[in-house]
Amino acid sequence: MEIKKLLQEMTTEEKAAFLSGKNVWQTRDFKRLGIPSIFCSDGPHGIRKQAGAGDHLGLNASLPATCFPTAATIANSWDEELGEELGAALGEEASVQDVNVLLGPGLNIKRSPLCGRNFEYFSEDPYLSGKMAASYIRGIQSQGVYACPKHFAVNSQELRRMAMDSVLDERTLREIYLTGFEIAVKEGHPGSIMSSYNEVNGVYANENKHLLQDILRKEWGFDGIVITDWGGSNDHVQGVAAGSNLEMPAPGLDSAREILQALKEKKLTMEELDSCVEDLLKAVMTLSAKAKNKKTSFSKEEHHELAKKAAEQSAVLLKNIDNILPLAPGTKVAVIGDFAVEPRYQGAGSSMVNPTKLETMEQVMRNYDLEVVGICRGYQRSGEEDAVMKKEALDLAANAEVVIYCFGLDELSESEGLDRPHMRIPQNQIELLKAIVQVNENVTGILSAGAAVEMPWHNCCKAILHGYLYGQAGAGAMMNILTGKVNPSGHLNETYPLSYEDTPAFRYFPSAQRISQYRESIYIGYRYFATGKVKVQYPFGYGLSYTTFEYSNIKATEKGVEFTLTNTGKYDGAEVAQLYVGLPNAIVFRPEKELKGFKKVFLKSGESRQIFIPFDDKTFRYWNVKTNRWETEMGTYHIMIGSNVEDIRLEAELSLEGTTKEYPYNPAKLPYYYTGIIQQISDQEFEELLGRPIPSGKWSGDLDRNDAICQMYYAKSRLARLIYKCLTYLKKKSEEKGKPDLNILFIYNMPFRGIAKMTNGAVSREMVDGMVMAVNGHLFRGLKKIIGGFFANIRANKMYEEKLKNE
Repeated sequence: MEIKKLLQEMTTEEKAAFLSGKNVWQTRDFKRLGIPSIFCSDGPHGIRKQAGAGDHLGLNASLPATCFPTAATIANSWDEELGEELGAALGEEASVQDVNVLLGPGLNIKRSPLCGRNFEYFSEDPYLSGKMAASYIRGIQSQGVYACPKHFAVNSQELRRMAMDSVLDERTLREIYLTGFEIAVKEGHPGSIMSSYNEVNGVYANENKHLLQDILRKEWGFDGIVITDWGGSNDHVQGVAAGSNLEMPAPGLDSAREILQALKEKKLTMEELDSCVEDLLKAVMTLSAKAKNKKTSFSKEEHHELAKKAAEQSAVLLKNIDNILPLAPGTKVAVIGDFAVEPRYQGAGSSMVNPTKLETMEQVMRNYDLEVVGICRGYQRSGEEDAVMKKEALDLAANAEVVIYCFGLDELSESEGLDRPHMRIPQNQIELLKAIVQVNENVTGILSAGAAVEMPWHNCCKAILHGYLYGQAGAGAMMNILTGKVNPSGHLNETYPLSYEDTPAFRYFPSAQRISQYRESIYIGYRYFATGKVKVQYPFGYGLSYTTFEYSNIKATEKGVEFTLTNTGKYDGAEVAQLYVGLPNAIVFRPEKELKGFKKVFLKSGESRQIFIPFDDKTFRYWNVKTNRWETEMGTYHIMIGSNVEDIRLEAELSLEGTTKEYPYNPAKLPYYYTGIIQQISDQEFEELLGRPIPSGKWSGDLDRNDAICQMYYAKSRLARLIYKCLTYLKKKSEEKGKPDLNILFIYNMPFRGIAKMTNGAVSREMVDGMVMAVNGHLFRGLKKIIGGFFANIRANKMYEEKLKNE
């Protein structure tokens, strides 16, 4: 049936109900019209379809699926072809499991190393993020499944993520936080996109017309559906008016009644409703048709090998003193570390995958020509000291030629719903490392972590191989690199600072109260470190190889840059050539250099190749806040080719006339933004950049439905404060166990309104208002409203369901 005809045959009640989920993972179906349900599932690095009844909090186990390396890992490959191959495998597994919409990839910018969800995101750089996301999307959608890139937009912290306002200037929004999404949309053409929990400049992302209408649909030409993050709908009517198509997971029919009431009160037009319904109908009918041709199985072994290949190409060799790697055949090795026995291979949260199989270093060691003198855990994963384990490790280390030390961040450090308190690896792991080097100086560290860490201990290791969170086949991948079967070719997707205090958002992260001020502006990651000449541990784009590469013969034209790349070493290998662009003495403040292109090139030993990296519409642009459009500043641009942001091998110049007639800034009023020294921006200077006063993020004294449950320490009700203390106690106890309780974390950070959005219609907005009333000290009035709302909600739901049945 044609979509237009189907739309005409739907009643207004059906249309209103259609825009919210039927249950945790499915859309509503209407049998009389032949409209089926479609199924959504988490899984940016592996499918997480639950085996029992669906629940967003993950109480029920998920079906087995391939656990590929996380996005933060794959971004180190700088390989779009690999991204597309992984996307196709994810799409295939989704299709086999009857999943229509795969909720990923995640491509939020790594504003701070402390964001607990950084392991799910590609990079601190929007260009690299966008290119990798687009490749995933193309792969996923080649299998008849929609990708759903997330979280749109400016979602950079987990603390109070559903009740937090990201405050930033339009240029920073466009250049840093939206460019990755722009590339993903324009080059990947996703069928859906997920709006984020947070507000952006005072308006919730899911009802933000500037984001969803002006930019996403009108400027970028997005023609898919917008899906809320789970529980991320604030005002459903405003969301529909902004063009958000699907409210998830299952708010019940209270949301549908809100739409009907808004139509009556003319707060929503029938045209706005029909537009959202029509887009969702197209998606549902298209995906249902594609699902008829789906596969019934996939090769678990082939996908496992792909996961291994991905881990091999993404691992970063950070250090290799005296060419200790690759290990010579027959080397006597001691394998030490809890991660060798029980690997850290993925993060925690909604992306957690139940792997089809799982390799460990302990298991795979027997497959290599090495003499293993022993394997032991060495340290407690929980962080506690253990003298017996430590002595066993030191005895093993003393009897080996080389120690392979497996260490890194534990599960508690990297989880959805929880930001890291610091950048350090658990101290007991570092104390053991320092003790090992006293008995054996030949230590090769295998680092497992999904985000940057401080590395004051790096001198204890002769070699450091960073596998990030390498998925289910990562152990074999690490051994293939250690023994030289694979030449490492990963390059860092993010900067590794000397200390957290050196990072640009240090003083502004996380949010204070409800407002997160992005005072660092465009100076994120390497943009800040390179401009401010801040020394780092390892720069953005850094990565070693067992071979060497020479760059020569650069030539820049208006179309792009050409140069020669030669493998001058004795091993075949791949290099990531990176294009950076800068404009010295610019009139509009900007970073010293910005990534504008890259190419991963495999060369045999002694081979040379001419490499061409084209310029595109993003190479020279900046967002002019005065003219409200993309422009180019006139001047002589530096075109730089390097192996990382600090290792520039070739430079050329290119003069451009530019388009700017009206410059956006008065340098005298933005002195620190023009120097790049942005760690202590004053209120006055930030307000000049914003073009408006800084909003107040302080609570007024009364909580409202948009405040998080963790804010009940402000509550006037003693009972509410007691509930808060109990929840805080449970959260602390779960953290002490070393693995976060995701259910507690979700509830802790959830605003009161989320109770109405996450309970399948059992709780209405009226009941939530009663809860808030009780929390604010009006217990009996609040209880009266809750009880009255409960019975009113039951009656209204039954009446609505009868209408839907009788249509």
